Parts: sequence; C-alpha cells; structure tokens
Amino acid sequence: MGQRKCYPRAARGFLFGCVVAVLLWSVVSAEIRYSISEEVNEGTVVGNIAKDLGIDKNTLKDRRYRIVSGSADPLFHVNQNDGILYVSRKIDREEVCAQSSTCLINLKTVLENPLEVHYVEVEVMDINDHSPIFPEEEKKLDISESVLPGARFQVKPSRDPDSGSFSVQQYRLSPNDHFRLEVKDRGKDVKIPILVVQKSLDREAAGSHSLVLTALDGGKPPKSGNMNILINVLDVNDNAPVFTEDVYSVMLNENVPVGTTVIQVNATDLDDGLNGEVIYSFSNNMNKNMLNLFDVKPYTGEVTIKGSIDYEEEDQYVVEIEASDKGPVPLTTEKSVIIKIVDINDNAPEIEVTSFSSFIPEDSRPGTTVALISVNDLDSGLNGKVICSMDENVPFMLTPSTKIKMYSLVTKSPLDREKQSQYDLTILAKDAGQPPLSSEKTISVVVSDVNDNSPEFSLSPYTFYVTEGNDPGVSVFSVKASDRDENDNALISYHILRNGSKDNKITSFLSINSDSGEILALKSFDFETLKTFQFQVVATDSGVPSLSSNLTVNVFILDQNDNAPVILYPVSSNGSAEGVEEIPRNVNAGHLVTKVRAYDADIGYNGWLLFSLQEVTDHSLFGLDRYTGQIRTLRSFTETDEAEHKLVILVKDNGNVSLSATATVIVRLVEPKEAFAASDVKSSAKDDEENNVTLYLMITLGSVSLLFVISIIVLIAMQCSKSTTDYTSKYLQETNYDGTLCHSIQYRSGDKRYMLVGPRMSIGSTIVPGSNANTLVLPDRRKTSEVRLTETYNEHQPVYPK
Repeated sequence: MGQRKCYPRAARGFLFGCVVAVLLWSVVSAEIRYSISEEVNEGTVVGNIAKDLGIDKNTLKDRRYRIVSGSADPLFHVNQNDGILYVSRKIDREEVCAQSSTCLINLKTVLENPLEVHYVEVEVMDINDHSPIFPEEEKKLDISESVLPGARFQVKPSRDPDSGSFSVQQYRLSPNDHFRLEVKDRGKDVKIPILVVQKSLDREAAGSHSLVLTALDGGKPPKSGNMNILINVLDVNDNAPVFTEDVYSVMLNENVPVGTTVIQVNATDLDDGLNGEVIYSFSNNMNKNMLNLFDVKPYTGEVTIKGSIDYEEEDQYVVEIEASDKGPVPLTTEKSVIIKIVDINDNAPEIEVTSFSSFIPEDSRPGTTVALISVNDLDSGLNGKVICSMDENVPFMLTPSTKIKMYSLVTKSPLDREKQSQYDLTILAKDAGQPPLSSEKTISVVVSDVNDNSPEFSLSPYTFYVTEGNDPGVSVFSVKASDRDENDNALISYHILRNGSKDNKITSFLSINSDSGEILALKSFDFETLKTFQFQVVATDSGVPSLSSNLTVNVFILDQNDNAPVILYPVSSNGSAEGVEEIPRNVNAGHLVTKVRAYDADIGYNGWLLFSLQEVTDHSLFGLDRYTGQIRTLRSFTETDEAEHKLVILVKDNGNVSLSATATVIVRLVEPKEAFAASDVKSSAKDDEENNVTLYLMITLGSVSLLFVISIIVLIAMQCSKSTTDYTSKYLQETNYDGTLCHSIQYRSGDKRYMLVGPRMSIGSTIVPGSNANTLVLPDRRKTSEVRLTETYNEHQPVYPK
C-alpha cells in the first residue's frame, strides 16, 4: 500500500512544481530515463543526472540540487557533489509496483537559483525472485466412488508475485492412475488448474488419493510451488463383510462355565461409515439346541457359552455366524465356526452286573464263574479307560473277558460256608484320567450249603449221673449234637445203637427222642444192682447223602439213701439183733463189753453209720462210741448195781432222710469164775460165727473193690482219651479212725484238682468221680482258680484233713 501511494505524492509534487514554474516563468524542465534491476544493493549507481542534463556539477551543491519526494524513506538519492543518482535501499519491484507489467518510478529533481526542475524515470526491471504460491498448502476434496470418468473438479490457481514470463506459466500433476490435469487460461497471468477423473474410483481399493499439484513460473531455471491435494473417496455400500479367517476352528473343554468366550470372529467391510460397520448374529438355519448352548455378541463377534456343554452328548458343533453391515441395503456374509469339544474326566466309571448268581455252592471248584461284570465310562481316551480291582483277601477274583470292558467274577480258592457264609464283594472301577475318577459296587455272594459236615457232639464221650430210683418213662438226660451245615443238612435225628453186646440188654430199657435227643429210662435204676453202664447214640443229619456221628455215653448211677443199716452183730439164733454179754463184776472202767457191728448197702454219707444209746438202765455204767459201736464200762461195778442191764443201740446212717436200725445187748454181771467159764464156751461159739461173718465180709469187700478198680480204670481211660482231662485217684485211710472207714479220691480235670471225701464203702458199694459224694476243692498250685465239681447232698458232712 505504501508503494502505491508514492506516485500520487510525486504527481502532486509535480503539479505543484509546474504551477510554481508557470508562476515564476523562469522554470526549466527536462526528462531523463534510467533502468535498474530490482533487488540491487544499496548505493548502486543508477545514473549521472548532472552529466546527462549538462549541468555543472560544481554548482549542484550551491544550487541545492535535490530530489523532491514526499516519502520518508525514498528509494533514491542524488549526490550534490557529483550529481550521480544512487539507490537508497533494496527495491522490491512486487512491493513497489505490485502486479504492473512495467514498473516506472518518477523522480523530480530541483535546482535553485535559477529554479530548474528535471524529471527522471527509473524503470525497475523484474527478476524471478518469487516462486508460485497456492492459497492452501493442502487441498481436500471429497469425491464419491460412484462418479463416472470425465468428472471435473476445479482447483484454486497458484499466484506468483513476479510478472510477465516470471509469472505462473504451467501446472504439473503428480503421476497417478485416476486423475489428469487440465489448465484453463483466463489471461492476465491467471491459469486455473482442473482435475479430471479418468478412471473409476474404488474406495475399497484406495480410500483416498494424495496428489501433488506443482505450479511453475517462466524463470530460468523456473521456480515452482506445490500444493498437496488429498482426495477422499466417498463410500458406496458396494462391499459385503469379509471374515478375516478362511476357517474358524477351536477346541473347547466340556463343562466350561456359562459366559466363557469360545472364540472371537472378525469380519471387515471395505466400505466406510455405516456401510462398513459390521454386526454379528447366528444364521437363521441354526437349530434351537445350539441356540440354547451358544451366544454371539453382535458388535465384537465373541462366541460365548450359554448352556452346559457335554462331550458325551455331542463332541463337535458347527455354528453358522452371519456378518452384516449397516448399509441402506445390508450386505451379509456367513461363516462356519467348528467347535470341537475336548473331553475331560467328568464321568466316573459305571459298573453293571450283567449276570449274577447270588448263591454259589461251597463245593464249587476254583474258577467257577459267579458273575459277569461290565464297566463303562462315558469319557473317551484315557479318561474312558477303566481298570477294575477288588480286595485280594477274599476267595474271589476278577478276570478280564475277551470282550472289551467285561470281567468275570470267579472263585479263586475253595469255599467253606461254615467259615464264612456270605461275602460282600466291593468292586472298584477306576479310570486313567487325571485326576482319576472311581466308583464302587458291592455285591453279596451267599455260599450255599453242601452236606459236608457230620453232626458234632459238644462232648465226647458224654458222662451222665442218674440218681437211682428214678421214675420210669421220665427223661433222665439228653444228648445234643450240632451240625455246621444248615437247613436239611443240619436237621439231626438221634437213635441208640443197639447190637448184641452186654450193654444192649441195658439199652433195651432206654428210649431216645429222635428229634430232641432226650433219653428216657423205661425202668428204675438201682445203684446196688447197677452202678454204671455205657451205650452209643448215633446222630444223623438229613442231607443227601446223610452223614452221622457216634457218641459214647457213660452213665453212672448215683446212690440214694434207700437202704437201712443192717446189724451184723449181735445177731440171735432167730435172726433178731439181740445178744447177751457176760462180764465179770470186778472189771475196771473202760472195759470193752462188746462191739456192735452194722452194714449199710448205700455208700457215702448214706452208708456212713453212727451209733447211739437209745435205751440204757444205768447211764453211769456204760458208754457207746459213736463211730465204732464199742460199748465200754464207764466205772467199776458196785454191790448195789443190778446184775443185768439192757442196752438198746440205735444205728442210723447220714442220709438226708436217715434210716436206722436197733440192736439190743443184755449185759450180765457174773462172778469172775463163772465169767471165765462162760467166756470159754461163748468164745468157741462166737469164733465159728465170726469166722463165717468174716468170710462173707471178705468176699463182699473183694467184689466191691474189684468193681471199684474197674470203674476207676474205665473212667481214667475215658478221660485220657480227651486231651484236656487227666484223672488220678488214690485212697487215703485215716489211720487213727477205728470204725466205719472214710475214704477220699483225688483227681485232676484240666487245670483243676479235686478231692472227694466220704465214708468208707460198704459191701457192694463203689464211688466214682462225679458222684454226689462229698467234694473238696483243692487249690491248684499252678493257678489260683478253684472249681466246685459236684453238688453236695449232705450239708452236714465232715471234712477231714488231707
């Protein structure tokens, strides 16, 4: 703007000078023209005005030669000493003359005294000091991809401050396939560039195009200016979404939690905006079952778990997914996603008993099949591989079958129902998964009975004690056998073995209940007639074939107090227990008058006799030994004592209900001579009588002793046959006892020792261990325990020291 104002001021100065010249009439005018290039340095000589005007340079200073200019910063100045015109500062032609094709600067020089005005024109020559400049460094154009070739798009032209040939002369467009450049010349150095589409655009192939438009001026070398043209190709929904993967396949563990991401699919749409926004969904041909299992997120393409995934139901799923854009007319693409389910060990093995015999005979041979076991695991691979096992401490085992996953349960060793009648077999099935899963199944195998056991008696032999005088037809004892078999094999019947032996006569008086084993005596036993006998009982089961066992039964008859004492002395000729004893009157105290002898067929306390004076004329004269039956004088006789005395002796046993007998002894007092004579006669008769009695006693005692020894030997033999019983016996005789002798029997049963104490046996009597005689318990020196063997019948029995 400053350069443009320069000329009006010069013109006004020029007009003013003309007016002054006209008024003064003495003004002289002249015009000189110079030319310089712009951008010359300060001080550059433009021309010698004084010389060119013919003015004496020596007068220039006095005449105040100068350039009249209204500008505070003049472009030129003149030297008053030599009249040469100099450049005051650099001159920019485009600044001074703007767009003028010719740039002339008019200078007015003045001389005074006389006044002279001279005009000087300085033409500033243009140089190519400016490059073309575009209004924008970057131009953005939006062009739809649907435009046809030939479409034209005008671009703002470039400006070059230089003029003429140094202005913009041409445009160039960077090489490309889709656009070409046309230039429209409007004159006055204005050329407009136009972009012309020469090839169809495809936004999906190239969403934008970057071009460089270059403007060149006419300088040599030419200067240029560039503008970047960014062409944004506007989208048209002409592309369907495309999935990034050709095949989608994923491995998925079964039983994953709901919400787990299975896979994320991704589809891209080359279109832009809504045309390129992709949403995902399942295909319409998906079945409902799969829709209940899977879900897809519409904006991310994540396929997630919606239901329970079970490998055993389905090992693979094919999910159809659609990708659609949001264009006005949406375009859709489908893709299959293959989901392979990976089996995990989530199923325990299943055990099934396909064939089972709940009862197996105990005589089954090893290898007998009891059951067929099948195992199944719904898992696959190692997870479905099952191994079966069971406890080894049973007589059964599992053997693999030829068929896969089949086992046979067979017997491993012989069975014995009597040892164990039932087996609860636990079969363990374990798979090979990690961690392994297992299951158990218990089956009960009942061992059925086979008649392989004979009846067994609890004791062998049996020993029974029967009291004499039993009631006929009443049970006296019973035997009991057991059979370890069961049902009919254990149903036992009893009978007595009868043969031609001596005991067969006795067993004819016995009867046995075949079901209960109770034995009845058909007659009453008499101890004095039969003291012991033996027979055999046979126990037979009901199995097929039946088995039997024999039992030896030893029966001992126990004595009852059923015999009254028998007086052996004194005995009269008519058989009554009466006798007469004559003694001298002069005998001293303690004289043995006589001895009453008695016998009791019973034994033990029942045969233990005691003597007492039932009747006596004078208690001060005679005394009776309670145990021996001896009658002795208690004092000497006097003259006042009567000559004859009657003594009634009571003899009774020690039974619970004692029995007794009486003997009468008449004691006559005679003078010494008569006594001696009578004594000789009496002694002779008495010796014969005593000799007979002694013979009978010896025979009886020998018989009883022999029977007793035989009984003891039989008893010892029976007890020795048993491993736990040992009998020893011996007789102990009280040496200081003068009467009915006592005896004792010691014996041992197992770890215990016993002693039976009782009166000495009378004729025909015997005693055996276990009888109801008196029993003492002897402490065992090996053990402190004591056992009482039998029940005591007589509560008031004497116990003699051993």
